[in-house]
Parts: sequence; structure tokens; C-alpha cells
Amino acid sequence: MSYKVLLPQPILPEGYAYLRDHGYEVVDGRGFTEDDIIADIAGCDAMIVRTAKITGKILDAAPRLKIIARHGAGYDGVDLEGARRNKVLVTTAGGANAISVAELAIFYMLYCSRRFKAVMAHCKEDYRYAKMGIQKTELEGKTLGLIGTGNIGKLVAKKAAYGFDMKVLAYDPFAKEVPEYIQLVEDRDIIFKESDYVSLHVPATKETTHSVSDREFDMMKETAFLINTARGAIVDEPALIRALEAKKIAGAGLDTVEQEPFDLSNPLLDMENVLVAPHIGGATKEASTRSSVACAEAIDDYFSGRTPKFIVPELRDLVQ
Repeated sequence: MSYKVLLPQPILPEGYAYLRDHGYEVVDGRGFTEDDIIADIAGCDAMIVRTAKITGKILDAAPRLKIIARHGAGYDGVDLEGARRNKVLVTTAGGANAISVAELAIFYMLYCSRRFKAVMAHCKEDYRYAKMGIQKTELEGKTLGLIGTGNIGKLVAKKAAYGFDMKVLAYDPFAKEVPEYIQLVEDRDIIFKESDYVSLHVPATKETTHSVSDREFDMMKETAFLINTARGAIVDEPALIRALEAKKIAGAGLDTVEQEPFDLSNPLLDMENVLVAPHIGGATKEASTRSSVACAEAIDDYFSGRTPKFIVPELRDLVQ
């Protein structure tokens, strides 16, 4: 009997091919709401999750489920207590989307430095003001401050240091060593005080949720920008809005906000010094292909008796 793998949302063809070539039966789900997944999950042994929220109720309704492969680096959308209760292993796609997210972080820095949203808002009605009246800056010689030095953070640092000759500071209490182009600091406050761009590269955990708030914005330069390609929950949004309105910081490039899809009344969407996108960091063809295959490999590793590469730390003991 072949193992059944539920896909609440489609993955790229390379992932399908890997599963089928290795003898798995792929079940295309009817949708990715809680009710949809519960209706599909009962007879499935594994699941690949993209944007769906996996609740304890779903996990309790899945007696055969042994592994969830998360199609990305984050896993805050999976109820880990429910996974542990049901002895379901959870893996991620590791660094599969690192290149795409790192490139996007650099894009937000460039977008902010050239005040592109303001330029485009004014260029038709007042060409000269858009060209000469809006102050724009270069990245070269500026200081980038990273919170987190995982796969993505290191790539952002490399591109910033070598591509734009930026000074790179980083705070990461878990980092044992970093490349020579990153200067680790022991005091997190230094990142906010000295950086021209603060870029966030940590998961959303109890410790990091709303960890960038009024205190941090009060320390930042008035000319500095916040870049968030990680998770919206890391930033205290009301505090960010207050800082922007009071001109405590120059602006922000946000690939993610706390409520997704957007609450259209969110003031961040209409601010001239803020760029907001619908969490597209890993949504390139290349990253999606790598993630699809990585998820399929994790499932095959598990059912073939091998230890998957990227088990979430909180559940690693389930395979020990």
C-alpha cells in the first residue's frame, strides 16, 4: 500500500513528480480552510503545507498523519502542541527560499533609498518635484543592521557588503560564527541606534512577537528605514504607525504585515513612505520549485527510515 500525501494547495510540478516517482499517492485537496482539510485528511499519511493554517482540530482529525512538510522556512502557522499531542513530525524547506527573500530585502532597501513610492505618486502631476524635490540616497557606505543571521540574513549581508559596499552589523545571540563581512554586536540596541537600514530575519516566536516596538523606533535615526521580510508579528504595528506619523523613522519596506490577507483599513497601505507587498519573498518560480522538492524529499526520508534534514527544533525529540 502506498502512502498518501495530501496537498491542500498545489505545489510545483517537480514536487509532484518526485512524490509519484517514489511511489506516493498524491491527494489534491478540495481547499485549504480548516473544514476542507479535515474533510480530506483522515486517510492521509503526510501533508505538504503552503499558506494553510494547521490547527489542533485538524491534527486531531488525522489518525494516520505522521509528517507535515512546510513549504517554506517558517512554521508559525502549524499548531506545534497539536502536532506533539498527535506525534506528528513537522519539517521545513530549510534554505530553499533564501535567495529569493534575500534579493527582495535588497529590493526594499533600494526602493526605500530612492523614495520610489513618493516619486511615482508625484511624477505625473509634478515631474520636477518628483525628480529634484524628493530627497533620495545611495546604499553605498550606509550601515545595514540585521536582527538574525540565518540563511537569509547571511545572504542579505553578503549582497549588501559585496554588492553595495555597505557596513553590516548583526545581532544574533545564537550565532557561533559569521562571515568576515558581518560584524556581530552583543548589544541589540546598537542595531537600532547605528543602522541606516534595520532588516529583520527571525521567526515569529513568543520571544520575538512585537519585539520591535516603541523603544526600538525611539532609538532609530530619523533617516533610517525598517525592512521586514520575515513575519509581520515581529513588529508592533501600532508602534510602527506612530513612529512613521511622527517622522521618528524615514519609512519601511514590509513584505509582511500582521494580518494577511490585508485589512484594507490598515494605514500602512496608504503611507507614501511605506511599501507593503503580499508576502512575496519566497514566491518565485525558483524558490517554489526548491521548496516543493524539499518537502517531497522530507516525506520520502521519513517513510524510508532516514531522518529529514529540517525538523522544527521544538519537535526534534520525536525522532530521537
